Amino acid sequence: MINMASATPRVRDRFASLAMTVFMLASAAAVAQEQDASSFPNRPIHIVVPFPAGGPSDLVSRLIGQKMTETWGQPVIIDNRPGANTIIGAQAVARAAPDGYTLLMAIDSTLVMNQFMHKNLPYDPFNDFAPITLTTKTVSVLAVRADGPRTVAELVARARANPGRLNFGGGTITAQLMGHLFHKAVGLDIVYVPFKGTPETTQGLLSGSVDLVYASTVIAVPLVESGQVRALARLDSRVVPAVADVPLLADAAGLKDFDDLAVWLGLVAPKGTPAPIIDKLNREVARILNDPVVKRKSEATGGYIETSTPTEFAVFMRKEADRWGRALKELGLRHD
Repeated sequence: MINMASATPRVRDRFASLAMTVFMLASAAAVAQEQDASSFPNRPIHIVVPFPAGGPSDLVSRLIGQKMTETWGQPVIIDNRPGANTIIGAQAVARAAPDGYTLLMAIDSTLVMNQFMHKNLPYDPFNDFAPITLTTKTVSVLAVRADGPRTVAELVARARANPGRLNFGGGTITAQLMGHLFHKAVGLDIVYVPFKGTPETTQGLLSGSVDLVYASTVIAVPLVESGQVRALARLDSRVVPAVADVPLLADAAGLKDFDDLAVWLGLVAPKGTPAPIIDKLNREVARILNDPVVKRKSEATGGYIETSTPTEFAVFMRKEADRWGRALKELGLRHD
């Protein structure tokens, strides 16, 4: 390191000039980012949903997109890219230009579980995305067909009498984990059947491909109300009006130490997206979702609004990774 106190005036002048150049470049970059944010958006925004249309992430994305279009006057296009446990959609966004015009409505499995389930994951959940905000947490239910067991106790008795002969479906890793954690807690041998999303999972239940599902109330409640499906228990202590009489799974199964299990969704952008644009998106999404009318509409179907700052979202992701990383290691679940 050069001792500036003993440096010649010429050297000191060169260092001062270099420092001023660095400062001016940084200032120019900051000004350019602010200008980009002030004109953002000036063309259509794409929100990639890594699931088929109709599921919780699709519904909240369309709600946000509609309101953004009304506010900013630019189309917001919902791009459904299902498959590979959300990897297809996530990889597409990770490789997109970091300009705020391509976003990902990520689910917990995208940003947390996939890194523990896939040895060669083609994206890094912490280093390839810039968190914007949490959006919702959903309430899930353990459900069977209308002609299935009437209580959790009856389901448990049937499964114990037929080890390995019942199937359960899930459209996300979280739903798979819900099933495995509960089945392990009560000592059941039930086979997992994967689906690409929650709508397909419930169709599998109705067609008889599986005997039970762990599905969000966004999808399950209409089927419960139509009489096609019976909700035996909810996996979260929050109460959705449409399933207010459905018992908590831990209570229905007589489990003392069984934590709430909820699926969460959050909006992210490609890493390197300018902070002013991230902040602008954060403020707009939080404004939309915390509007009392929007909030009531979402929560009536089980999509509980929960927004955050980008920093809070990043911290939350790390904590969830610690939690679920331990659970996945204990259960020994991997996809490769």
